[in-house]
Amino acid sequence: MAEEREVWPSRTSFVLAAMGSAIGLGNVWRFPYYCYKYGGGAFLLPYFIALFTTGIPLMILEYSVGQKFRTSAPVAFAKINKRWGWVGWFALFMSLIVMMYYMVILSWSLIYMGKSLTLAWGNNTETHFLQDFLNVSDGPGDIGAFNWSILTALIIMWIIVYLIIYKGVEQVGKVVMITVPLPFILLIILAVRGVFLDGSTQGLEYYLKPDFTKIFDVDVWLAAYGQIFFTLSLAQGVMIGYASYLPEKSDIANNAYLVSFMDCATSFLAGFAVFSVVGYLAVQQGTDVATVARGGGAGLAFVVYPTAINQMGAFAELFGFIFFLMLITLGIDSAFAMIEAFVSGLKDVNLKGRYPLIGTCIFGAVGGIIFTTGAGFYWLDIIDHYLNDFGLITVGILECLIIGHFFNPQKIVEHSNKLSEIKIGRNWIYSIKYITPFILGAILFVKLTELSEGYGTYPGWALTIGAMMIPISILVSFYFVWRSKKWMA
Repeated sequence: MAEEREVWPSRTSFVLAAMGSAIGLGNVWRFPYYCYKYGGGAFLLPYFIALFTTGIPLMILEYSVGQKFRTSAPVAFAKINKRWGWVGWFALFMSLIVMMYYMVILSWSLIYMGKSLTLAWGNNTETHFLQDFLNVSDGPGDIGAFNWSILTALIIMWIIVYLIIYKGVEQVGKVVMITVPLPFILLIILAVRGVFLDGSTQGLEYYLKPDFTKIFDVDVWLAAYGQIFFTLSLAQGVMIGYASYLPEKSDIANNAYLVSFMDCATSFLAGFAVFSVVGYLAVQQGTDVATVARGGGAGLAFVVYPTAINQMGAFAELFGFIFFLMLITLGIDSAFAMIEAFVSGLKDVNLKGRYPLIGTCIFGAVGGIIFTTGAGFYWLDIIDHYLNDFGLITVGILECLIIGHFFNPQKIVEHSNKLSEIKIGRNWIYSIKYITPFILGAILFVKLTELSEGYGTYPGWALTIGAMMIPISILVSFYFVWRSKKWMA
């Protein structure tokens, strides 16, 4: 028999933990860039349609499944039908692979937080980041040497995650009381500072100016749905695992709406913090915002922002420290959410004690070593592309099919409504059975048709390895289903 399940010490601790999982690095460097790229303020229309037609319905589904069955994703889906347990493991293994490179990005942030004290990245921040810091090789086939400073920081980050998780959700509940509000406060500080910089209005105009002609571009809608799916930590087993620790009479729908809206609000606020600085930098360099903003993702955080920090005068070091501390506190909550979800899955199939957590942390740290090499920057980009564009969307489709067509969704409605102030009904069922799987299926179909075009300038063999992470995860998931029968015997 499994051990008696823990519960969150309060609703606040659960909501903050769920918010911490949902609100991560993507809120800072992915949403603002997408908003800029896909029509500014006009992007908000498909974004919010995606939120209400896919994001919140799936969030309610995952909360309901976790709270109803009071177990992790693999066991919850197996309880619905034993043939579906592998879907839960598939979601968890996708999360574990994500964690291998996500923790490396947090390691970069930790090192850069130290660099900010002396602005050690110098004047040419791009050269420093790619050559001096990452020592990027000529391609994914040129592994190069290990970066010992990043590897050391990686070990430190994994130790921090272990120390946060090892006492269970009660300890996590205490930690998120600090780590979730703190980055929001830091974002406000950065946003307020940013809007008073010379040129900030130009950056904010690029960020928010509506270009409604792009509403008719299918790529805009694909990006909006992809961002909602990515930012809410859906289809990773995290929300099911977290909800499984809810007390029996906890609200479901209200929590889903609250976490979803807070995540979107954080993304919107991050846009002000980022693009006010981008506008300032464009004025300082005598160029346009489009040129500066073109470097989304890691380039935005580790190249563009440090360049702007260099020109902030007497308080440059302080704002640099605040920015990278914000990245760490944003990311660390998502990190231990994904690790806790995987460990919860192992414990729910009767693996006892601290061995599941220790083993998971060691496995994740070892798997992350490849991303500390000269080729690590390339492999991070390749694997992230396939997991997010194909793997997580596939899990989302399967979740909808399992609940909508192989399980009576009315049972989920009755369970949620019994506990929630906000009631769900036919609209939610219709969304789960038809709208969400159709939209996600369309996104997956478009992505599959683009496979022949490749990705970036990477060689075919490297893309094949990246794509193979998905079928390998599925095969390992079936193995864990078979193996867990022996663990639970």
